[in-house]
Amino acid sequence: MSSSPAIGSHVSISGGFGKAARFAWESGATGFQYFPKNPRSLKIKPVDARDAKDCAVFCREKGMVSIAHTPYPTNMAAEGSLRQITVTSLKNDLEIAEACGSLGIVVHFGHFQGTEPLQGYQNIIQCMNETLHSWEGRAKLLIENQAGNGGPVGTTLEELVKVRELSLFPDKIGFCFDTCHAFAAGIWNPLDTEELLKRGQSLGYWPHLAAIHLNDSLHPFASHRDRHAVIGQGYIGEKGLSGLLTAEPLRPAAVVMETGPGADGTYRNEIATVQSWY
Repeated sequence: MSSSPAIGSHVSISGGFGKAARFAWESGATGFQYFPKNPRSLKIKPVDARDAKDCAVFCREKGMVSIAHTPYPTNMAAEGSLRQITVTSLKNDLEIAEACGSLGIVVHFGHFQGTEPLQGYQNIIQCMNETLHSWEGRAKLLIENQAGNGGPVGTTLEELVKVRELSLFPDKIGFCFDTCHAFAAGIWNPLDTEELLKRGQSLGYWPHLAAIHLNDSLHPFASHRDRHAVIGQGYIGEKGLSGLLTAEPLRPAAVVMETGPGADGTYRNEIATVQSWY
């Protein structure tokens, strides 16, 4: 088998982007994820060019890969004034990710509050179009599949592929696949991983996959509950996760764990486990 992809975890940027990259590297990671700004706010954060460049240069020197994750309030299905706030925030996230040398920014569909689902999809596409209209950087919008705890929207590969296809700027959009979300939503049964692989291939999903959130699930299959578990300690299990992760279509994507760290405060043991799968 070929060498493993970039593997790491979500890390804090409390000491800056450069420090986050170094912490990840010293913990044995070859990749990491971070929040570009306060994860609970859409307030704009000025780009710290020096700190971001420090992160980008360090990652380039070490061959590390990074991705950013948009703040929790980000809702691409929003309407009215909240849509403009969301677009402005997404542009800010892209600018920070670009400065840090990251692959892109992970973003969820969000939740539509209206009664007409099609309007929600139209809102999402419009939000992406407005965000990407003047964007010329290499960092992409990376749409993540949802678990379904807030409703069925955004849970299927078909939806993700279709909104990308209908956007004005598909080349600026990629995907982030969350294993826990796919399991919780009922679109991936580890007992039949081949079915998911074939569906993703027929839809043209895998060629645009840039990142993977490697999380086990605290709840059973199709529970629609978004609660992550440490790999091998949930309902998916290590065999199911390794079987999917090492499948050919997923091998190039960066891998990030979004669970609590080990007893030493790092993900060193978990990273070593995942690397052993390859």
